[in-house]
Amino acid sequence: MKPDRFAFIARPAASAAVCAALVGATLLSGCASPPESRFYTLGAGADAAPPTANEAPKPALLIEVPTVQMPAQVARNQLVVQDDATRVTVLEQERWASPPADELRRALSGDLAARLGTFDVFGSPHPENVPVYRIAVNVRRFESWPGSRAVLDTVWSVRSLRTHAVVTCNTVETETVGPGYDALVAGHRRAIGKLADTIASTVRALASSGREPVLGADACAVGAPSTVKGGGTS
Repeated sequence: MKPDRFAFIARPAASAAVCAALVGATLLSGCASPPESRFYTLGAGADAAPPTANEAPKPALLIEVPTVQMPAQVARNQLVVQDDATRVTVLEQERWASPPADELRRALSGDLAARLGTFDVFGSPHPENVPVYRIAVNVRRFESWPGSRAVLDTVWSVRSLRTHAVVTCNTVETETVGPGYDALVAGHRRAIGKLADTIASTVRALASSGREPVLGADACAVGAPSTVKGGGTS
């Protein structure tokens, strides 16, 4: 029996069709857009709209909020979430709008300015006749537990640049959060607000008489001007 010449023609044609389909699929997969990144911010920090130039009173004091120190494992643009006590996940598509240390510093600075009726003069010239309080913050833990809690553990200090008196404290703020990364960010935002409340009360106490502030269970150390190590002028 003679071979069916049409079968020989059909088989290469079918193979070519399969190859074309595979190539097309490969090209489509190669051109597919990567997953879209989402960006989060801790906000500018002020809970209310700032007053206009005509409404803003002359501040009785000024603040300086230098760069915040963050643990290396979370000092990255990606959100880092806790899986358990010893394991974390770095989320490539969930990112901070700026480095976390910058986000926290800006939010804390705005909160303190709003609570104290003043503004942050870090890096700017300021009049010598207005007292300035420098607020340094070292973050020991910045933990994100999805659907559970946000933890902000800080060692911070308030120092009068005029008298060099220093108060150094350790506070831990833990906020319960719901599911989702928006809830985690909101939890951290609330924790920063509570930290700002505590720091603002310390600034007021130092500004009033230099007395030791009442901070409940928080661990604080107060240094007199003559005993503060390294308490030189700014």
